[in-house]
Amino acid sequence: MANESIFLEHVGDSPRMRVLQYLIEGRDFDYTLTDMLNACVSWGTLNSLIPKLEKLGIVVKVRKIGRATLYKINQQNEAAKQMISLYDKLILQQLESKEQKAEISVRYKKKV
Repeated sequence: MANESIFLEHVGDSPRMRVLQYLIEGRDFDYTLTDMLNACVSWGTLNSLIPKLEKLGIVVKVRKIGRATLYKINQQNEAAKQMISLYDKLILQQLESKEQKAEISVRYKKKV
């Protein structure tokens, strides 16, 4: 990925973390395996990864639509809660840092 996220920078860029980041970003929605291909992982990887995450309780099956099963991150799972918290803190930290840089830039331009 050209624009590596701050989350992946901290936890490592692996297929598992890409899928988790995708599910954390859309934590209020449910996704099919096809949807999760947007996390830039292969079909084979998803098919082996999702059952593992489901067994750990990090991902849960939400419903079925036809033959498609929909999944989402389990916000009740302690490990998932910690990853969501880390994600949120890193994003806030990044936004605050950008805000401070913009503020410094504006101050500098006013002086010049």
